[in-house]
Amino acid sequence: MSRPRPRPKPRVLVHACCAPDALYVFEVLGEGHDVTGFFSNSNIHPREEYELRLGEARKVAGLLGVPLVEDAYDPDRWLAVAGKFKDEPEKGRRCDVCYALRLERTAERAARDGFDLFATVMSLSPWKKAAVMNRIGRQFGARYGVRFLEADFKKKDGFKKSVELSRAGGLYRQSYCGCLYSMRAAKGGDR
Repeated sequence: MSRPRPRPKPRVLVHACCAPDALYVFEVLGEGHDVTGFFSNSNIHPREEYELRLGEARKVAGLLGVPLVEDAYDPDRWLAVAGKFKDEPEKGRRCDVCYALRLERTAERAARDGFDLFATVMSLSPWKKAAVMNRIGRQFGARYGVRFLEADFKKKDGFKKSVELSRAGGLYRQSYCGCLYSMRAAKGGDR
């Protein structure tokens, strides 16, 4: 009698905003999924910061054996859309627009490349609104015909565990979310 073949793991394209969050979330999702990372972060300012975070994301992907797809860096498009909300506080409407820009890019890519699901590591951060991201993800999932994997990775000490893992791995931990406005707020202590 032959044994049944194990079912292949569902393929998930996971938006990664930074290496510390990706390290934790890629490991968690890798237990039940075939994970591919997606670095799509035109919000990150300045370019040097973008390059630093991309390099760290590559390091994590290599360490975990996770493929990493790199999206085009288009800060002008991000600024044209999110800049309309430049006076919003952190966690305001500007952040919602930023989530939407990155989640739509992820959904588009997931649908184009035949992934079963898409997700984001962003809900690991205590500065991000998981419920808003999940709502936006569901909307883009419906639009592009690929299911969004809803999560709030900061639960069950997820953020604390990610900090410990990233420190143990010597990863760069940024001091602001990424955009020009969050950088200014962090320097002014508004975060």
